[in-house]
Amino acid sequence: MTLKDKIRDLYEGTSERSDRFRYLLLAGDVLTILFLIVSTFFYGAEIIEWLDVVFGLYILADLVARFWIAPNRPRFMINPLNIVDMIAVLSFMIPLVGENLAFLRALRVLRILRSIRLLERLRKDFKFFAKREDLVISATHMAIFIFIMTQLVFATQVNRNPGINNFADALYFTMTSLTTTGYGDVTLKGTDGKLLSVFIMICGVSLFLRLLKSIFRPAKVRHECIDCGLFLHENDAVCCKHCGKVLNIASEGDA
Repeated sequence: MTLKDKIRDLYEGTSERSDRFRYLLLAGDVLTILFLIVSTFFYGAEIIEWLDVVFGLYILADLVARFWIAPNRPRFMINPLNIVDMIAVLSFMIPLVGENLAFLRALRVLRILRSIRLLERLRKDFKFFAKREDLVISATHMAIFIFIMTQLVFATQVNRNPGINNFADALYFTMTSLTTTGYGDVTLKGTDGKLLSVFIMICGVSLFLRLLKSIFRPAKVRHECIDCGLFLHENDAVCCKHCGKVLNIASEGDA
């Protein structure tokens, strides 16, 4: 087996070794997110700039490996998530020459969505995930959305707004805007800040509320029909919409 075949097996294989490798990649994504949060509390420190490079090299190595084994490289290059990775690599490396593209780093969190390849394994390994998959995915989407909005606020206001000094300050403003609470003790500076505030509030009225609804009141429930195998049904479904088999969704949920 060639080196290329071994790498392809790690990324796309079905063995225990491949599963462990994909779990390791997922852990690396989570660690990257945590670093992006913690680094805001030490903004401008030299050690953070060097750690930026370390994380940038990690993302670059993963990107190059996936490009090498890709069956269709032109399609790989135009895949939105791969473009996000390219931007993330650039944003991690550029601080060495004194630039600040912190907002672009927030796009890196979208990579966690690629953990979709782990769904089958997660269902096998975690009973809670198997029963509440939609809930976990919806909560993940909401967390990613909040994270990106917070990083955008921090990147555009740090060093110019005395009320925004770290991730916690930016998160506080983001949540008060998304929930339309609007205490008013922290406001964004400049015309761009006002436009960003309007954008966040619009998102709060639309996307944020929809994400909350999908968590606490999902549109579908998972209950496999024993006759036809259909596993997504409406919350109040009595019969399977595909074959007409009588369902027993409520009692299964209580169990």
